[in-house]
Formats: sequence, C-alpha cells, structure tokens
Amino acid sequence: MNIAVYSGSFNPLHIGHLAIMKHLIEKAGFDMVYLIVSPKNPLKDSISSDSAADRYNAAVEAVNRHFGTSVVKVDDIELTMPEPHYTIRTLNALLEREPGNEFTLVIGADNLACIRKWKEYQRILTDFGVAVFPREGHDLKSIREGLMSENSNYEIRLLDAPLVTISSTEIREAIQHGKDISQYLM
Repeated sequence: MNIAVYSGSFNPLHIGHLAIMKHLIEKAGFDMVYLIVSPKNPLKDSISSDSAADRYNAAVEAVNRHFGTSVVKVDDIELTMPEPHYTIRTLNALLEREPGNEFTLVIGADNLACIRKWKEYQRILTDFGVAVFPREGHDLKSIREGLMSENSNYEIRLLDAPLVTISSTEIREAIQHGKDISQYLM
C-alpha cells in the first residue's frame, strides 16, 4: 500500500489540513494517509508535548467526522516514542511495523526549504521521499532544484495541491483574541 505520512503538531487541525488530506487521497494517488500527531517538534519551542494526547484525541474525532476510518488513520506512533521526535525515527518505526507498505512523507514547501536542518534528511529524501504541497512565499521548483543538484537520487514530488493560506498559529492567535474561528476548524 502507498501511504502518505502527514505529520505535525496539528494544534489545531483546520480546513487547510483537510484540503491537503483530500488532495492526497483524491488526486495524488495515495491509498491511505497516516496523520501523525507529533508531541513536540525538535526544531520548534512553541508547543509543549504535554498537550499531545489532547491533540491526538481531537484529531481522531475530526478525522472520523470527515473520513471515517477508511482512508485516513490518525496514528499514535510518536506518542509512545521517546523524545526527540525526529521524522526519520518515525518513518523507520513505521517501516519496521509495516514492512509491506511504502511510506512517503508529506510536507509543506516551508519545510522543504529548511529540510537540511532535519536529522538524516538525506535518508528521508532517498529512502522514503517527500510529497510537497505549496506554501505562500516559497518557490517550490527552485527549492527542489537546489536539493536535486545536491543528490539526483532524492525523491521530491511536487503536489499540484491548493494553496493553504490559513495556519494553526493564526487560529491560536485568533482564539486568544476571542475571535470566532469555528469555520476554520476541521
């Protein structure tokens, strides 16, 4: 099975995440999406791993409302892994757990632009590959070209997905200011 691994803090899940998941299933040709709620991103200090179980439970409820359990699975694999939560460790654990499946990491153009900061990014790009959705302010083609000039064996697939202009950070800030953001939540 060809599985898209869509990982993040998802604090909170919003309609942009929903659009990406729908695109992965309906247009990008993946058999399934594993939504991996990451307790803590090692490159960001903005979120506490203490909220991971709550974010996981919220993700399960949201995904069940929109997809049931057929094509998107909220996976708790990182909730049981020790910190730091490096993506390569998660991908290796998925492959060990399900050796018959093929896993591709789904990231935004902003993450592709800084992927050289990631632990063992070269292995991510050669052994698993990435499917990249556009993000405002990032030239996907030139970012890809720069990486491919480093190693032509990298698997970097650019998705012709809709541009997501809302972010979880903006939603959290709106909530702090007492704004109604219910139309943006998944």
